[in-house]
Amino acid sequence: MKKDIYIPEVKDVYVAAVREFNTDFQSHDWNVYLINDGQVPLETVLIRSEGRKGEQMTAEFRHSLPLLPPQSYAKVEFLEDSVLKLNNYFTVTYFLGETLYDKRFEFPADCILEDNAVDLPVMPTQGVLAR
Repeated sequence: MKKDIYIPEVKDVYVAAVREFNTDFQSHDWNVYLINDGQVPLETVLIRSEGRKGEQMTAEFRHSLPLLPPQSYAKVEFLEDSVLKLNNYFTVTYFLGETLYDKRFEFPADCILEDNAVDLPVMPTQGVLAR
């Protein structure tokens, strides 16, 4: 029975942390973005985020996007500096047509650093890609 369940592979969808200047607070902050590098829009996108390491954990956050067009990106949430020392998980669920896709992305503890920044798909900036 279990072998009959088809779980499609997530392709061309990324979660990235980008360091940006916040003009309101005159500081550099890390923000998480969802990137659609595909040629088809993502529909009914649900994102669940949490941070944890041992006994330490953050509250669980949930976000939704009705549509993420192809070759685009959307800001998901701000990462406060104290959560960067935790393992941060982003579970992304969405529809492509009538097929449901789901993937858990992870930023391991202490990996969100400017030294780990790479060129990002679609976005005209650098950031840290979740694995």
